[in-house]
Amino acid sequence: MISEWFQRVGSSVPRGFSRYYILELLKKKPHTGKEIIDTAVKQSEGIWKPSPGLVYPLLGRLLDEGLIEETNSGKYQITRKGKATADDLDAINDIVKKQLDVLFRIGNVGRFAAMDILEKISSMGAFLSSNVSYMTKEETSKYKKFLESELKKLEKQSSSKKAKEIKID
Repeated sequence: MISEWFQRVGSSVPRGFSRYYILELLKKKPHTGKEIIDTAVKQSEGIWKPSPGLVYPLLGRLLDEGLIEETNSGKYQITRKGKATADDLDAINDIVKKQLDVLFRIGNVGRFAAMDILEKISSMGAFLSSNVSYMTKEETSKYKKFLESELKKLEKQSSSKKAKEIKID
């Protein structure tokens, strides 16, 4: 099932991923635009080759949103606001990974549900990533709480279903 999904998306990068990738990379240390491109190519073993036409306009948007800043040496570094945004996305990502792990362990039904959820969460994540700079702290917090709540419900459902399957066997 997963291999079919990868065949459908191929080597394309999900919408919003580039933005998240740059923020995560800049959390570690400042980089130039070229270093960001080179690192992406190296880490993906040549599968993902972000173009300057993608990276530089995205860096401009991140600068405008106050998520990164340019240093005197011409490198880009993450700001406090950018780190907070990346940390929020990391927290949501961790929750999603745990939920998907549970779903994948419960068999084919779980895999189908996981793939559906993965696509929905990917869309929501892309929307959040694209619009987070326009959201107030309250809106961001509300959105984060909603996602966490829904994922906890899903985990409870999955645990309940797994317990029923064990009793049947």
